[in-house]
Amino acid sequence: MNSFALPQTGTYPSFYHTYISKVSEENYLELILRQVNEIRELFQSKEKGWDTLAYELGKWTPKEILGHIIDTDRIMTFRALCFSRGDQNSLPGFDQDPYVVNAGYAKVPTELLLADFEAERKALTTLLMTMDESVLDNVGNANGNPISPRSLLWIIPGHFIHHINILKERY
Repeated sequence: MNSFALPQTGTYPSFYHTYISKVSEENYLELILRQVNEIRELFQSKEKGWDTLAYELGKWTPKEILGHIIDTDRIMTFRALCFSRGDQNSLPGFDQDPYVVNAGYAKVPTELLLADFEAERKALTTLLMTMDESVLDNVGNANGNPISPRSLLWIIPGHFIHHINILKERY
């Protein structure tokens, strides 16, 4: 499966509209792999040390934002996998702030984070190539909200766009 339709408004919790509204219907696999190059080019275009500085007190550094994107990709992918396989267990939410604090991204080399992001996106592509489109509208429950694999998968590139725009505008 290389491409599939965007989810319809109302088939996912409204707070995800921020992310889903940022993507257009296009070849999904091309989009998520293009984002690997986009973030790599952004990080490589900046001066040394840029990735360790927040734009204001209390905000994440670019490395922490990249780590957060990776964590969120993995969580959304896991949820999509569970629900596409018919899992009816309710999955928990996640609080992004402790994830970032406990990850210790300041100690992780930027190149390793970029490689991790690329590996995560390649794993997502192979998962999608084995997934039948008929399971994309299965409904599961995450963080107390009904949501489908289709929605979860489209949140991934929209969430990336949200954060890459912040990196470009504020850093």
